[in-house]
Amino acid sequence: MVTRKIHCVFPQEIIQEPLLYNIATQFGVVPNIRGASVREDEATMDLELEGSDAAIADVLEYLRKRGISVN
Repeated sequence: MVTRKIHCVFPQEIIQEPLLYNIATQFGVVPNIRGASVREDEATMDLELEGSDAAIADVLEYLRKRGISVN
């Protein structure tokens, strides 16, 4: 298991989606919120992801395909 820290910027249209739940159930990765800011037009979140390298890579691809900026 590895841990990776990421910063995400969520567009307005997906702020209400259960993305962390999806990450945990679909990819077997444990997300830990380290910081967040939610506004009407945008949300940012600092996440710590724990899982295998392959699972974390899959999560990053999933988030980017959903329109989330990941750094």
